[in-house]
Amino acid sequence: MSASRVAARAGAAIAVFGASVAVFAPASPAAAGKDDDRVAFTIRDPRITESSGLAASARHPGVVYTHNDSGGVPKIFALGGDGRVRAVLTVGGANARDWEGMALGRDARGRPAIFVADIGDNLGGAWPYVTVYRIPEPADLRSRTLRATAFKIKYEDGPRNAETLMINPRTNRLYIASKLFGGKIYEAPKRLRTSGFNVMRKIGGAPAIATDGAFSPDGRTCVIRTYFGARLYSVGADGRPGKTLTSIDVPAQAQGESVTYTPDGRSLLVGSEGTNQPVYRVPLPEEALPSPTPSGPHGNAGAAGGPESGRRDATGTRVGLFLALAIAGAVGYGLMKGRR
Repeated sequence: MSASRVAARAGAAIAVFGASVAVFAPASPAAAGKDDDRVAFTIRDPRITESSGLAASARHPGVVYTHNDSGGVPKIFALGGDGRVRAVLTVGGANARDWEGMALGRDARGRPAIFVADIGDNLGGAWPYVTVYRIPEPADLRSRTLRATAFKIKYEDGPRNAETLMINPRTNRLYIASKLFGGKIYEAPKRLRTSGFNVMRKIGGAPAIATDGAFSPDGRTCVIRTYFGARLYSVGADGRPGKTLTSIDVPAQAQGESVTYTPDGRSLLVGSEGTNQPVYRVPLPEEALPSPTPSGPHGNAGAAGGPESGRRDATGTRVGLFLALAIAGAVGYGLMKGRR
């Protein structure tokens, strides 16, 4: 994933949404100072060098889970409010080929559970299937090994690279957004099965270079981030990501690959791969805040609509570029990432 670092050092990055190309300028020094005021905590543990997913716990106030990208023993780290590791959960029976995202949900009996997604595919279709693992979220937070339940995943239109795992808290349904250009959002079956394959069905479009996503705690909105910004969606009555509500600026990061909502649903936490990386708190706009007068236990769902409608991402100056530039960027990105 070193291509993002190259782009950051070059001072510009390319992202494609539909048929348009946008250039996002680097943060100004003034913006960087503002970012410092929004640091929630910094991950300094030497064991965490490629934080590629975040999930804020409702069961353990102040705790945020994370995991490394790939390689080594499959572990989930429970971080306290100061960024220090409070517990290490080893995922028994799992592989850590290319872990790219995580989310909180429930098991078949409705108990709190942690899902982690081994869904990366840097070779663009080399893996016939990918895997999502589930472990119980323990009531007593201490280091231990927890046996995983594995769910094999296939896409209806063939293998693809992905880094975004989301779970709707109202329906407990799983969603994955594919990466690179022409990204799509895929929906899992209503109930995941441990035998055979769970086929993901395409339901809409996703931003280019999607690196993570999450549903809000009340299930009214969801967010998908990229290296360069984030897009906020309403959630329809069917539980699916609906129309685009707005775009959200995120701080400039070395390799921004993670996002989650805070448990109160009023902010996002965004993180990056690399050592000694800060996790930023990004306040949500008013239209995305939890409803003060919910109609039920989870509030009102947003209006349904096409994921590509509404405002486009706007984290920097927009200028038109030749499509060839985008294609060259995609090819270069794939080659560089494959050499990690």
